[in-house]
Amino acid sequence: MTKNYKLFTVFVMGFMYIFIGIKHFTEPQFFINITPPQVPFKTFAVYFTGFLEILGGALILNSKSRQAGGVLLILTLIIVFPANIYLYLCEAPQSLLGVSKTDALIRMPFQIPLILLAFWHSKENHPKWVVYLSSLAFPPTIIYFLSI
Repeated sequence: MTKNYKLFTVFVMGFMYIFIGIKHFTEPQFFINITPPQVPFKTFAVYFTGFLEILGGALILNSKSRQAGGVLLILTLIIVFPANIYLYLCEAPQSLLGVSKTDALIRMPFQIPLILLAFWHSKENHPKWVVYLSSLAFPPTIIYFLSI
């Protein structure tokens, strides 16, 4: 894949993370609804993860901070994964968000390409299989992001 395509994906994902991060502040109830009950201080957790998404998205936009941004986004994706599990396992958040158990199940595996893309964006050079897999993962990941 060309460097231009990778740079395009960096900018799209960076702005998408910033957009989703801002949604944590403008529509916190959406994210509070999928925060597992075991998480204390739900509102703080939602604002904190929103901040991490904004920061990670901004950092990957700059080539000098791209590696730090990619690592931060990978950690953030791992931190928020329990919310996807909770959404799948429990009817209450499904009902609040108007999603089915199947919708929630489809949502869970998208963490893998999101992590892969953040890893790809974090470094200049990767083995060809990472480049190809990331390039192929990008379009469906954008579709996923737009559905949130």
